[in-house]
Amino acid sequence: MEEIRCGACSRKLGEGVYTRLTIKCPRCGAINSLRAQSPTLERHGASNANGPTHGPHHSLDRRQAPPRRAAPEPLPAP
Repeated sequence: MEEIRCGACSRKLGEGVYTRLTIKCPRCGAINSLRAQSPTLERHGASNANGPTHGPHHSLDRRQAPPRRAAPEPLPAP
């Protein structure tokens, strides 16, 4: 079961499972309209932390390191 708390003052208003609920807080008088969130579905092609990986990320394939500058030559000794 899920705790249902006031969004304004955090007073516990109840406990339960709900699809849609509107309840007035007796402490502060705020109207709390709650709606159950739909479960997050895994999209096709989305990375799966538990599954196998399918090669490197294509946008990084052509990345190159910046060109390196040559070290300055030492000054001749007098």
